[in-house]
Amino acid sequence: MQLTIHDLAFGGDGVGRSDDGVAVFVPYTIPGETVEVEVLRRKKKFARGRLVSVVTPSPDRVRPECRYFGKCGGCTYQHISYEAQLRFKTGQVEQTLRRLGRLDDVPMRPAVASPKPYGYRNRIRVHHVNGVTGFYSADGRGVMDIAECPIASGEVNGRLLELRSRPLADGDYTLSERRETGFFHQTNDGVAAAMLEVVAGLITSGGRLVDAYCGAGFFAQALRERYEEVVGIEENEFAVAHARASAKPHERYIAGDVAEALPAVLSSGKPGRRTTVLLDPPAAGATARVLDTLLAAAPEEIVYISCDPATLARDLGALKSAYRLESVTPMDMFPQTAGIEVAVSLKRRV
Repeated sequence: MQLTIHDLAFGGDGVGRSDDGVAVFVPYTIPGETVEVEVLRRKKKFARGRLVSVVTPSPDRVRPECRYFGKCGGCTYQHISYEAQLRFKTGQVEQTLRRLGRLDDVPMRPAVASPKPYGYRNRIRVHHVNGVTGFYSADGRGVMDIAECPIASGEVNGRLLELRSRPLADGDYTLSERRETGFFHQTNDGVAAAMLEVVAGLITSGGRLVDAYCGAGFFAQALRERYEEVVGIEENEFAVAHARASAKPHERYIAGDVAEALPAVLSSGKPGRRTTVLLDPPAAGATARVLDTLLAAAPEEIVYISCDPATLARDLGALKSAYRLESVTPMDMFPQTAGIEVAVSLKRRV
C-alpha cells in the first residue's frame, strides 16, 4: 500500500494510516514522506509494515553513515538529519508526558545536543555466537557480523578489531575506553558533562542534597560544594566504595536499596534545613514506595533524571499533586537511536 507518514512513534517507527483508518508502523520512515509499504502483520487496531520505497522523501532524510544500518538492530535514526532527530525526540518527550502523565502544562526547554552525533560511545557490548561477532540483527534472527560501529569511538572500534582477531568463546563482550570498575558510567562523555551543567542550573544551593541512585557520586561530588550536607544512596557496593574514597567531611554514602534507606534519610538532619532530592533511577523508574516517601517528606525541590519518558511520565503523574513541574530538558545521550535522557525540575507546591 501507499502511505503518508504523519508521526514518529517512540522507538523510531514512522506512523501512517491505511484507507480504513488502521495505524501502520513502518521503520526507517519520516513524517511528511509518502512511501510504498508491504504489510507484514495486521491486528484489529494497528499493522506493521516494511518500507519498500520512498515515493516522496522528507527534506530531513539523509544518507546513513553506517553500512549496516537497517540490518543491525542498534540504530533507528541514521536516515534522519541530526537537527530533525532532536526535534522529533523533543516532541516525543512532550507527547509522552502529556498523554501518560496527564500533564496539561509541560514547560519544554531546548534539547541538549550531543557534541558528537557519531563516534560518541565510550562503551559497547557485542555478542559472539557460532563464530559471528557483532550486534543483534534488526529482524531478531540472531547476531549480525559487525566489523566497525560508527557511533562508537575510535578507541572502542580498535578494541573491537582486536577482539575479532582472536578465538572467542560464545558469549557477550564489553569493550570500553576505560577499565571496567563494576559500576555504571555514562556512555556519552560529552552529554554527561552537559547533563551535569543542566542539573547544576536547576538546583538551589544550600541545605542538604540527597542523591538517590547516586552511583559512584557523579552528581553528588560535582555539586557538593553548594550544600552543607550531601547524602548519596546506591545499592551497588562497588560504586559506593568508589564514592566514599573521595568523600568530603560533609558527605556520606549509604549502600542499600533507595526505597528502604530514603525514609530515614529524609526524616533526619537539622530541623528547618532545606532539602533537594536528586533522582536518577534505572529505566523502570522510581518505585511506588520511593514516590510515597517523597510525597510524605515533601522536600522543597526534586530534580529527576530519566532515561525512559514513559516511566518518567508515570512518576510525574504521581507527584503532580504536591509538586509543580518547572522545566523539562531533553538530553541526547544516544544520537542515531531512539534513546533520550530527560532532566526535570520539580518545586513543592506552597
